[in-house]
Amino acid sequence: MLDKPAQGSSVRASGPLSGFRIVEFAGIGPGPFACMLLADMGAEVVTLDRVGAKKSMKSVAGRGRKVVELDLKDKAAIADVLDLLANADALIEGFRPGVMERLGLGPDVVLARNPKLVYGRMTGWGQEGPLANAAGHDINYISITGALAAIGTKDAPVPPLNLVGDFGGGALYLVVGVLAALLEAQKSGKGQVVDTAMCDGAASLMSFFFDMTAMGRWAEGRDQNFLDGGAHFYGVYECACGHFISIGSIEPQFYALLRQHAGLSDADFDAQMDRKAWPALKEKLKAVFKSKTREDWCKIMEGTDICFAPVLTMSEATEHPHMVARKVFVERHGVKQPAPAPRFSRTVSAIREPEAAEIGAVTKAWKAGK
Repeated sequence: MLDKPAQGSSVRASGPLSGFRIVEFAGIGPGPFACMLLADMGAEVVTLDRVGAKKSMKSVAGRGRKVVELDLKDKAAIADVLDLLANADALIEGFRPGVMERLGLGPDVVLARNPKLVYGRMTGWGQEGPLANAAGHDINYISITGALAAIGTKDAPVPPLNLVGDFGGGALYLVVGVLAALLEAQKSGKGQVVDTAMCDGAASLMSFFFDMTAMGRWAEGRDQNFLDGGAHFYGVYECACGHFISIGSIEPQFYALLRQHAGLSDADFDAQMDRKAWPALKEKLKAVFKSKTREDWCKIMEGTDICFAPVLTMSEATEHPHMVARKVFVERHGVKQPAPAPRFSRTVSAIREPEAAEIGAVTKAWKAGK
């Protein structure tokens, strides 16, 4: 059930995607995360999972949808799925290219049944190309985009978790593509395939850096540019307690505040944008920040225009006063997790509880417009 608004409020607890029906073919990683976002925003998402899958109530990425267990190798089940899709607005699948076609659920078949359907496809390499059918993971998909080579230390690239490929270049681009196609379908009455590839999305995320390179303001490599750890005024520093803080004092006025609050009176710090001076200035800053604890630096710098923040673990993040004040994290079934985002002024995004369902019952309800 959706959370109810406060009594007397004019806010409708439905989410901006209320009324949209989405069928998700169960997978891992970016597909479920994309469907979590859509469900959080009010879409009715039905997940088709294998028999005996037993969806966990504690799953964060799996929250907010009905779950139907069925055997996709059963022709009768495929017929039921087609009936369900005939009344859906969108489909999301994350299988390798050709799998849905072999199941009898490829775009041609499904769109023939429901011409307005938006068919969202999520893969690492895309639906075609020399690598389309190869196995891979986030680290591989971002490797060929230029992203991984730009992240890390001078010695080696460092995987940025699986945020850039799976979730940034994958799930978020899938959601944007599906929403754009849904808007267009309302005008044209026609659906289409949304081919989302993590390598495409990760490359797109690198647009700013391709732009900077073209302007001669970015050097290929690591730890030598103003956003990759090369600059002394944009980076992470260890404190006396072993914890870390981050600073991003790029603009002159912010850099001036950094110097003021950190006591950087040394004239060498005047050369803020001199790349040749960065290594020596970084070493000096290391010593400065190592002289106090993270808590000390938070008392001195947090909330100023230095562009400062403590580097927190996930458990610490849930307790930070700003995150608590904004209710960024919620607890559900004993699990702390991020609340729905973004926020809307008139419609309310909320977490529905997943529930088991029968495909026939869901199809009947959708046909009836419920």
